[in-house]
Amino acid sequence: MSEFLQNLGGAWEKLTLITVIDIAVVAILVYQFLANIRGRRAAQIVLGLAMLVSLYGFAVWFGLQLLSTLLAALAPYTAFALIVVFQSEIRRVLARLGRRKLLGFGDRLERYESAEEILLAMEHLAQHRIGALIVVERESGLRSIIESGVALESLLRRDLLISIFLPRGPMHDGAVIIQGDRVAAAACFLPLTINPQMNSLGTRHRAAIGVTEESDCLALIVSEETGHVSYAQNGELHRNVTLGEIEQVLTGRRTPTGRWKPATSASAPDRIPQPAYRNPEH
Repeated sequence: MSEFLQNLGGAWEKLTLITVIDIAVVAILVYQFLANIRGRRAAQIVLGLAMLVSLYGFAVWFGLQLLSTLLAALAPYTAFALIVVFQSEIRRVLARLGRRKLLGFGDRLERYESAEEILLAMEHLAQHRIGALIVVERESGLRSIIESGVALESLLRRDLLISIFLPRGPMHDGAVIIQGDRVAAAACFLPLTINPQMNSLGTRHRAAIGVTEESDCLALIVSEETGHVSYAQNGELHRNVTLGEIEQVLTGRRTPTGRWKPATSASAPDRIPQPAYRNPEH
């Protein structure tokens, strides 16, 4: 026991800031790798490798010369085999590290790219009067809602959103949940608002209000009847807005970019401004 404490004290004396940083970086990389292989076939491969290492230790301990020599001969080729077997997991880890936020720049860039894809999809859906309900997750998690739908975990793309909401499609009804730059799930069930003042609204609009009453998410709606776009936030519904206003809410910009210009009387003569429906409890 005293020898163990003595060795521990010696190791503590050698612990420097560089050593701590080294250990932390290795721990982060290992964690990212394990997080990416969890629930995948690669996890079974890691388990198989662990069994081979244990088998090698068993062979050395009990003096099984043939087995230990065979495993030792295969060891130099293990690194190449791991690169081939785990190439997709390695790419996923590197991509996740690349998406890390650096002084907020990565977060803003991701938000702008995601907003672009959402706006392109909503523009197409509105032009063709295809109903849609898109929920953008923020600080509050929407795990229970995601579990009520079809899990996708796909990269956010305009074409994917459009295909999900195509009429008569299997996932047309319900909401799409977006987490960062990914489509987490589709065909999700949302809680409807219980505010009696909203009973005259359609199901999509009431569902959008209901989910924003319970979390800080942003709900985007495309009307199937008129093609108008709306959004709900903090239990308040803002009807018949422009894509420029949607961009402001998505990105946090004070003014939208030149691409999404507000509709004018010449470009949208049927656009009738309407007051926002507000939940009196907020």
